[in-house]
Amino acid sequence: MANIAKYDRDDVIHKAMLLFWEKGFNGTSTRDLQQAIDMRPGSIYAAFGSKEQLYSEALECYSREMAVILEQRVAEEGSPLAGLESFFRNVVIDRRDSNPSEICMLVKTLSEVRNDQPELMLLCRELLKRTENRFADILQQAIKKGEIAEHSDPRILAKHLQVQMIGLRIYMKTSLNTEAVSELIKSVFNSIKAH
Repeated sequence: MANIAKYDRDDVIHKAMLLFWEKGFNGTSTRDLQQAIDMRPGSIYAAFGSKEQLYSEALECYSREMAVILEQRVAEEGSPLAGLESFFRNVVIDRRDSNPSEICMLVKTLSEVRNDQPELMLLCRELLKRTENRFADILQQAIKKGEIAEHSDPRILAKHLQVQMIGLRIYMKTSLNTEAVSELIKSVFNSIKAH
């Protein structure tokens, strides 16, 4: 009879993601991982191959969770643009105290990993591109609904919004001023609405 894994892989990856998001790749020791995911080093390596591989799966988990929040916000608002704005507020302001870090895990990783970890850098860039593409798709819907001017380029706007999201999260971390950040988010979205 084959050995049955005595752990829930998705749960382990989620717990590792929270730890890595808080401490970063280099700041997370094997002991930290052991305690967070309740697995011995041998079991971690048997299940994931390496710390880098577990980290890669944690990055994918982070990206998926953000995508789910985005989809939920758009569905709840019933408007593509209002959904995007709600997503910004939720991620930058509402989850600030419950998230392990105010900074996007992908951006944090890019600022930390070295050139001798090209797989992690490539993965982060790919996942950020996916987010940008999701933004562009939602902005395209907003154009169709007349929420954004017809001549707008959803790809350019998506890049603009991604830059704003990264900046807003860092500004929130440095200023701790939810009122100012809320006004900035409103301003970002007012600037792209059809007038």
